[in-house]
Amino acid sequence: MIKEKIKDYLPFYKRNLKVAIPIVFSQLGAAVVQLVDTFMVGKLGTLELAGVSFAGSVFVIGFVFTLGLLLGATPLIGQAFVQHQYQRVSDLFQNSFSIAAVIGLLMTLLLFLVSFLMPYMGQDAEVVQFAVPYYRILVASLLPFLCFCVFKQFLEGLGNTSVSMTITIVANLLNIVFNYFLIFGKGGFPQLGVEGAAIATFISRLSMPLMFFGMLLAKKCWRTYLQRFSWNNFSFSCFKELLVVGFPIAAHILLETSSFALSGIMIGWISPQALSGNQITQNIANMTFMVVLGIASATTIRVSHQLGVKDFKALKMAANASIHLCLMVNIVTAFVLIVFRYEIASAFSSDSQVIEIASMLLILAGIFQISDGLQSVGAGILRGITDVKITMWYAFIAYICINLPLAYILAFVFNMGAVGVWTAFIIGLSTAAFLFHRRYRKMIKKISVIYS
Repeated sequence: MIKEKIKDYLPFYKRNLKVAIPIVFSQLGAAVVQLVDTFMVGKLGTLELAGVSFAGSVFVIGFVFTLGLLLGATPLIGQAFVQHQYQRVSDLFQNSFSIAAVIGLLMTLLLFLVSFLMPYMGQDAEVVQFAVPYYRILVASLLPFLCFCVFKQFLEGLGNTSVSMTITIVANLLNIVFNYFLIFGKGGFPQLGVEGAAIATFISRLSMPLMFFGMLLAKKCWRTYLQRFSWNNFSFSCFKELLVVGFPIAAHILLETSSFALSGIMIGWISPQALSGNQITQNIANMTFMVVLGIASATTIRVSHQLGVKDFKALKMAANASIHLCLMVNIVTAFVLIVFRYEIASAFSSDSQVIEIASMLLILAGIFQISDGLQSVGAGILRGITDVKITMWYAFIAYICINLPLAYILAFVFNMGAVGVWTAFIIGLSTAAFLFHRRYRKMIKKISVIYS
C-alpha cells in the first residue's frame, strides 16, 4: 500500500522539482549575496559585522513588503496562461511594473528617511556608524531589484523558472567579485570596507533587470508579451486585482520578516557579539530556508495551473508532494546545522564569544527547520488558490501576538538572551505551520465541492 502511494506521487515529485529546482537556485542566489557580505565583512571585525546585521534588520522590513506586493502576479498569470488568455497575461505583466514603480519609489523614500532614526534604536554607536552608509546604499538597490522581480514573477507564472536562476547566478558572481575588490581594495579599487560590500550588492542588483530585459527581447514567444504593452492597458482594475492578491501576501511576509528583524534589533541590545552571532545564524538559516521557499514558490505555480484547468485531484497531490519534499529537505538541513554548528560559526568569525553564541543559536535554527518549512509550503499552497487574506491574519497571530512578545519575555525577563529569542521563533513558526495547513485542507475540500 505504501509502495503504491509512493508510485502515485512520483510524477508529482518530478513535476514539482522540475519547477522548484531553478527557483531554489535563484532564491539561494539572493541569499548568497547576504551570506558573502557576512563572510567578507566578518573578516573586517565584530563591529563591522554587527553593523551589517543591524542595517539588514532595518532594511529587510520594507524590502520584503514591496517584494511581497509583486507576488500576487504569479498565480494570476499562471491561471490566465493555462486558459490561453494571453492578452490578460500581458496586462497583468504590464501593470506589475506600475506597482513596482509607484510602490518602489515611495518605499525607497521612506526607507531613506528611516536611516536618520537608526542612531536612536538602542544600538552601539560604533555599530551604527558602520550600519548607516551600508543601509543607504542598500536602499538605492531596491528599485532595480523590484524590476527584476516583475520579470521573474511573469516568467514563473508561465512555468519557466530557469531564466531567473541563470540571471541570479551571474549577478551573484558579479557581487562576489566586486565584494573582493571594493571591501579589501584589490585590483586597483579603493578599500571601502563595509560600504564596498553595499556597492557590490547595488551593482549586482542593477545588472539583474537589464539581463532579464535582454533575454525577453531575444526570445520571440516572450517578446510578444512586451509588444502587447500599450498605454491603454494601464488599468486601475488590473492594478487593484494584483494588489488584492499581493497585499495580503506582502503583509504576511512583512509580519514574518518583521518578527525576525525586530528580534535581531532586540539581540543588539544585549551586545555586539550577540548581534554578530545572530547575523551568522540568520544568514545560515536563510540559506536553508531558500530551498524550502523554492519548493513553496513552485507549489504556488503548480497549484495555480491545476486550479486553472480544474484538476482538483492533481491539485491536492501536487500540494501533498511539496509537503513530502519539504520534510525530507528539512530533516537533512536540521541534522547538518546541529552537527556542524561549531565549524559553521568558526568560518564566519574568529571571536570566541561570537562563535559560542552562534553555535548555540544554530541548534535552535536546526530545530525550527521543520516548522519553518511547513509554514512556507502551507502559505505557498494557499497563494496558489489565491486564498491569501486569511494567511495575513494567521501571520499576525503567530509572529506578532506570539513570537515577538515571547521573544522579549524569554530574552530579558527570564534572562535567556539570544537563546530566548530563537526559542520564541520555534513556537511562532510552529503556530503558523499548524494554522496554514489546517486552512489549506479546508479550502481544498471546499473548492472540490464547488466545482464538482
